[in-house]
Amino acid sequence: MATVVILIPARFASTRFPAKPLATILGVSMIERVYKNCADSGFPTFVVTDHDEIESEVKRFGGKALRVDDDVPSGSERIALAFERYCRDLKPDLVINVQGDEPLLQGDVLKELAEFHLSSAFDVTTIVRERKASEEDFNNRNVVKAVFVEASGECLYFSRESVPHDRDGKNLHNWYHHIGVYSYLPEALAAFVRLPLGQLENLEKLEQLRALENGMKIGAVKTTHHLIGVDVPEDIKKVEGALG
Repeated sequence: MATVVILIPARFASTRFPAKPLATILGVSMIERVYKNCADSGFPTFVVTDHDEIESEVKRFGGKALRVDDDVPSGSERIALAFERYCRDLKPDLVINVQGDEPLLQGDVLKELAEFHLSSAFDVTTIVRERKASEEDFNNRNVVKAVFVEASGECLYFSRESVPHDRDGKNLHNWYHHIGVYSYLPEALAAFVRLPLGQLENLEKLEQLRALENGMKIGAVKTTHHLIGVDVPEDIKKVEGALG
């Protein structure tokens, strides 16, 4: 049976939303919601943090926390260090990086992602949701779009801009909203964090472009779940509305 480990990077410092993992959603901290949803997959789940308050909160609700206090540029580097230091002996087939700001992501979606990845030849896999061009988020630069080929399951590009662009303006085409979850082959994760900052990555501020710039293949599964990532404090109300 394949082994999958879920690692959730959770930082206290955030330019747009300080202490975001500790923000409450209907009385429950965001990191608790994310952790418990991930753990529902049945896969070993850990929060990777560099902060005492986040570690204490994870322990309070019975979760497992791994400390990585190193000064690193992104969550991917933090989980790569956590994997090397704490999880390598588990010999997982996949390492799934779930952002700590996806409180609506459910464990069954992560199981689907793992099954897809294990049956594919992709280095990295992720999640996309099909949406209509008429939705205002198509023009929202905080919402990342994936140029996704459904027939092959491959992602060709990711952007904050409204892509793909309809040159003729005649087609009310659909687009794919990228959900910030990444499933890595362990060797792909190790290779990825050794790569230098990419030009496209630096322009868009999207680290997945580093993988594409260096020839890695990224695949994706489609989900119909209504997922709302929390980027700014105002997003908390949107999540609470979705939870009812």
